[in-house]
Amino acid sequence: MTDEQPPSPYEPPSHGQPYGQPQYGQQHPQWGQQPPYAPQPPYGQYGPPGEQPRPRGTNVLAILSLVLAFVFAPAGIVCGHLAKRQIRQTGEEGDQLATWGLILSYVFTALGLLACCGWIGLAIWANADNNGY
Repeated sequence: MTDEQPPSPYEPPSHGQPYGQPQYGQQHPQWGQQPPYAPQPPYGQYGPPGEQPRPRGTNVLAILSLVLAFVFAPAGIVCGHLAKRQIRQTGEEGDQLATWGLILSYVFTALGLLACCGWIGLAIWANADNNGY
């Protein structure tokens, strides 16, 4: 026999455990091995630790993209692409708003460019008619 005795599971707790409870990982004399517990997330968080909650708001740039499509379409294009990138990274809502803002901005920009080119062509045609004398 040796002089060493196994540690008692009823030793005073060292980490805030109540008296009479075995230390983590020690066997209780009558019931066998105590099952380990899963690590708990910090207070105030839900779900697995390290996973951030997804924001539920609508992306502001997506809204601006749709509004600017009617006001100044090239700025709507820029805001729409920035909104799409932010939505992919953050998981915010507003993907359809950004898509429609992009579509309308591209259409209105193309129509504006066609109108400008038509106006310039009309001015050149009108001026060529006067110089033909």
